[in-house]
Amino acid sequence: MHIDKVTEILREAAHAVILPRYRALATGEVMEKSPGEVVTIADREAEELITRGLRGVLDAPVVGEEAAAADPRLIDALTEAPTAWLVDPLDGTANFVAGNPDYAVMVALVHHGRTVASWILRPADDRAYVAEHGAGAWRDSIRLSREPASQDPAELRGAVLTRFLPPSAKARVEVTASRFAAVEPGTKCAGVDYPRLVDGELDFVAFHRLLPWDHAPGVLLLTEAGGVARHHDRTPYRPADMRPGLLTAADAACWQTVRSVLSL
Repeated sequence: MHIDKVTEILREAAHAVILPRYRALATGEVMEKSPGEVVTIADREAEELITRGLRGVLDAPVVGEEAAAADPRLIDALTEAPTAWLVDPLDGTANFVAGNPDYAVMVALVHHGRTVASWILRPADDRAYVAEHGAGAWRDSIRLSREPASQDPAELRGAVLTRFLPPSAKARVEVTASRFAAVEPGTKCAGVDYPRLVDGELDFVAFHRLLPWDHAPGVLLLTEAGGVARHHDRTPYRPADMRPGLLTAADAACWQTVRSVLSL
């Protein structure tokens, strides 16, 4: 499989149907998918283009976010098929609708339950992140290596996405946030927050809801760059495991420090 070909597919879809509609969505091109969740014509058309392109690269089931919304049984391919594609055609749709540049296009390849390759394209700045299991992580052909973070909570900067947290967990975050240098709510786009962690803007990010197309690409990028992604019980991330709660961090010591402070 040609890694660069998948990057080309994402760029082609972005230029064909996403970027032309950025800050130019017409009436009727934004729909409510579920309470509090929106979808646009750009999401749907991009997923169609990417799906066709990926099948031309490797003929395997494609689990797209919008296709899975219509038929949740598609997610079963992650455990039933030896190899499957995951597609998030427009991560951060609400940001896109609001004219915010924090959105991304993401793809992951899952083989026997593990993510073996991933791609994150940020169309607003045409920045591409690519990772391959055992081969490293890259940003626009520059190899990435996440530096270890401080073990002092007062020097750590992170994000905790609280939207889906139960009230008790939100309360713990509010009480403990002051022990860190900074805790922000994140960008509402995993395709932006994972690269920020890898690039050193953040030292940790805590997620609650785990949809596979949101996290499989970024987790591989992070771990191939030297970071850590684990459930609160310390088990490693797997795309088909959608139990809530994932803590990602610059390194294992940082992960443990943050977990202890947040009482996860």
